[in-house]
Amino acid sequence: MKKIVWGFLGSFILLFSQMQIVVKAQVSHMPAYADILMQDMVMQDVELEANLPKVLYETATEQPVNIQELSLYATAAVLMDADSGRVLYGKNQDMVLAMASTTKIMTCILVLENTSLDDVLTVSSYAASMPKVKLYIQKGEQYTVRELLHSLMLESHNDSAVALAEFVGKRFLAEELRNKDTAEYTVDESKQAMSAFASLMNRKAAELGCENTWFITPNGLDATEEITLEDGSVLQKEHCTTAANLARIMSYCIKESPYANTFLEITRTRSYSFYENERSYTCTNHNAFLDMMSGALTGKTGFTNKAGYCYVGALERDGRTFVVALLACGWPNNKTYKWSDTRELMQYGIDNYFYRSFLTEDIAFDEGLLRDIPVQNGQTAILGGCAYTKVRIVGRDNSAQQGAEISEVKGEESSGNEGGETYTNEMELWRDGLLMRADEQVKVKYNLAENLVAPVEPGMTVGTIDYMVGETIYRREAIVTVDSVGAIDLEWCMRQILERFFSFS
Repeated sequence: MKKIVWGFLGSFILLFSQMQIVVKAQVSHMPAYADILMQDMVMQDVELEANLPKVLYETATEQPVNIQELSLYATAAVLMDADSGRVLYGKNQDMVLAMASTTKIMTCILVLENTSLDDVLTVSSYAASMPKVKLYIQKGEQYTVRELLHSLMLESHNDSAVALAEFVGKRFLAEELRNKDTAEYTVDESKQAMSAFASLMNRKAAELGCENTWFITPNGLDATEEITLEDGSVLQKEHCTTAANLARIMSYCIKESPYANTFLEITRTRSYSFYENERSYTCTNHNAFLDMMSGALTGKTGFTNKAGYCYVGALERDGRTFVVALLACGWPNNKTYKWSDTRELMQYGIDNYFYRSFLTEDIAFDEGLLRDIPVQNGQTAILGGCAYTKVRIVGRDNSAQQGAEISEVKGEESSGNEGGETYTNEMELWRDGLLMRADEQVKVKYNLAENLVAPVEPGMTVGTIDYMVGETIYRREAIVTVDSVGAIDLEWCMRQILERFFSFS
């Protein structure tokens, strides 16, 4: 009898203790990521700081990177990895400058995305009035989108650019103007349609993160406009971009747009002939870079008195795609400077940047370093015991689930950052690897919740692993819970009491 009484009293004391834990857990406001643990790890150079109270791994100090200085004519220049959007080499890469006819890569891709190649358009008097270089289209004439896109990209015809822009832009005007024959447009109505197309160009530039780009004309002719802000102040804007922004736009045109293949097909065409309005036309590609280097993909030249010679082009070699953008690369008598700079930048990329995977053994975070996380107020097999949940890295065990799981984590984690780091552009937020120089290091940083509060379900995100080059995050893996841990409640406590009571009896 004494044994039963003492067993009941002991169980009651444990019950009282557990109920105190329940109350404390309910009134506490412990954050999900309490006391975030940080890890900086470069390759295999891992050193345990055993004297620290928390698990912390840190690499030796990163060695300074020696970047080769190139001798370039261009005022502003960029070499970009088209797949990641990473600038591999920059000279005044964020300087705002005029862009001339390199504008037409944006015009081309937006026309492709908003029309059919076989659509037929009618020429306005305003489009026909554009200055050279031009196709000499006339008011009231009709052409297919396909014909004028080849005119635009092979010969850089300014009148074709405006005709195409009006065709797309009029769709955003009032119904009366949408239904009106473009041949009957006044100059003001044509400008309204062109302005609507420019808005489309600026919207796309903003989507691509091109904050220092502003489009006014579809052909790249120099222009300024005044914009009245909400507070009544007037802002003067110029038709402009930066080398980094221009390279980003080209990367979109050849890699991300649903019409990338059509864009490449048009811009790689050497000669295109067609017959319309009782006249024959032949357009010849003036992109000399196509014959300069093996793997040359595409490109667009440009020139105005203000912009100087400009160029944006792409090259693919051994699975690597490089984009070069040049602004203000000489003026008349220096027409070949852009080709010299393009070759030098492309060769620099080919010689120095190679693909390295973040998932190789010498870089990937070691899952064995993860520890079980204690769960406060969690049910255990034994009354008074400590509850834990195991954790795992998403996608490591089941590659078939990796795409869906990582997509889920993207939605949760892509809204911001807490450590001053920047994310790679949204073209592909998490990457398996990156083009890097041999002297560049990958920094792997992880954060993991120190403890959790029950209930805990399998698959809860409790930490992340970031793969960084410089201060930019190029890949993020999620750390999630494995076990289900229920919360201690009165029913669980009573069940434990009864089990202990009957075990004593």
